Amino acid sequence: MNPGTPSSSSSFQASLPHAPWAAAELSRIPYWLYTDQAVFAREMERIFCGRSWAYVGLAVEIPQAGDYLTTTVGNRPIIVCRNRDGELRAFANHCAHRGVKFCRQRSGKATRFTCPYHQWTYDLNGDLKGVPFRAGVKGQGGMPEDFDLSQHGLTPLKVAEHHGVLFASFDLSIEPFLDYLGDTNRYYFERVFDGRELRVIGYSRQLIPGNWKLMFENIKDPYHASLLHVFLVTFGLFRADQESQVKMDDTGRHGLLISRRGTQQATEHTKDIANLRADFTLRDARLLDPVKEFKDSATVVMQTIWPNLIVQQQSNTIAMRQIQPRGPDAFELSWTFFGYEDDDEAMRTRRLRQANLMSASGLVSGDDSEVIKLAQDGLKPYPEREAVLEMGGRGTHDEEHMVTETAIRAFYKYYREVMEL
Repeated sequence: MNPGTPSSSSSFQASLPHAPWAAAELSRIPYWLYTDQAVFAREMERIFCGRSWAYVGLAVEIPQAGDYLTTTVGNRPIIVCRNRDGELRAFANHCAHRGVKFCRQRSGKATRFTCPYHQWTYDLNGDLKGVPFRAGVKGQGGMPEDFDLSQHGLTPLKVAEHHGVLFASFDLSIEPFLDYLGDTNRYYFERVFDGRELRVIGYSRQLIPGNWKLMFENIKDPYHASLLHVFLVTFGLFRADQESQVKMDDTGRHGLLISRRGTQQATEHTKDIANLRADFTLRDARLLDPVKEFKDSATVVMQTIWPNLIVQQQSNTIAMRQIQPRGPDAFELSWTFFGYEDDDEAMRTRRLRQANLMSASGLVSGDDSEVIKLAQDGLKPYPEREAVLEMGGRGTHDEEHMVTETAIRAFYKYYREVMEL
């Protein structure tokens, strides 16, 4: 059975103890969306385990036959591996016998997977190959004669690889990944993933006490970036007076924030930015010594790919941010920093140094972690209230500036369709 099989929309609506979401209103977001357990369960069913391609890793992390990594799609643990022929496979990290999460390492190499509880054994395709005492002991017990190993393999997922990036879906009939991504997002995706071999240079993980949607909203929200982040606005990395764009795909589920770096000097357009500190200087200027490496002039591109991926390029630091929900009130954010195999040592050092801007404890992204917690703290006691998203109007179209919340509204337009709210 497909784990994303829709449940009854009418029974779900009836289970919600809150006022309904007005049918035509995308500039008002009910606070109960961020706290309700029934909403969260439906998100896991409809969004993460439904008709979507979820990011699960980089091909360079499992380069050889037998290599595997464990991760989650939504709140469901899975394994991604290469079988004996080097082909990609993905399946639930969930024994078909009693449901045990049988693989506990984050990554490794294996010839088979064996559940520690009753030693049911699976091959690298997820097929069941061994059941202890299947024929019983001394003529007693054992499995029924019609027990069929082939009917008790691990739940499979469909896998896609594009230029070294791995995605998986519980929906085995989902459209090809490039159709899912769309043309605009494909350009910016392939701008970073251009076919060169990747090289992982570090990991960072954090548990944020807030709803997972707040993270996606945050990256789709250029309005806050020019106000909250002292470092961004002071050093001209991302600011409202710079040349910028907000783009979405046709559905609104994927989004792009694109900007071109300016200067540290204040302008007539920055008088509302209280956090701009023109007197700040860096003791080590190498933190901000970017070099041009991509084919266009954008110095910042933040790409959100529904439902769980942020592709981050800030100057020369590039990373994947994987969102892994842990419940209505928490999510894990897993960062994978990378470069290219043909980077010289100076570029690797530059990427690592600039990672101090954007990481779990980054000079910029640390602000986001804190404000997401404050948002959850503020909205949770008031489920009957709603957020106001009218900056830039009430539409869901692309913009040539960053004083807008259009990408958040577009996100919720698609969210409502998938969730049938």
